[in-house]
Amino acid sequence: MSAPDLAALPRLPRDADGAVFAEPWQAQAFALTVKLHEAGAFTWDDWARALSEQLKTDPADDGSRYYEHWLAALEQLVTERRLAPAASLAEKKQAWVEAYLRTPHGKPVEL
Repeated sequence: MSAPDLAALPRLPRDADGAVFAEPWQAQAFALTVKLHEAGAFTWDDWARALSEQLKTDPADDGSRYYEHWLAALEQLVTERRLAPAASLAEKKQAWVEAYLRTPHGKPVEL
């Protein structure tokens, strides 16, 4: 199956050239989603359903939190499909928070 039609994702931030990623993590979350689909972890219908449910939780969002919803949908699918335990995801998120807090401004965050 081919990649999702970006036109079918109306709230996806974009410019004249296509999808826009304001932060590197957004592009990484997008790429990880595509790779997990390619590996057979979920169908695009499953993905669309999960993302749609996440977007509905925040109807006032103007699109600026789109990738936060994207990531939440991805985490949900990953835990539902038992690709990674929720506790493991929580530990990794905490490690990133701690790394971020100890990283000087303007320097890349490293675990």
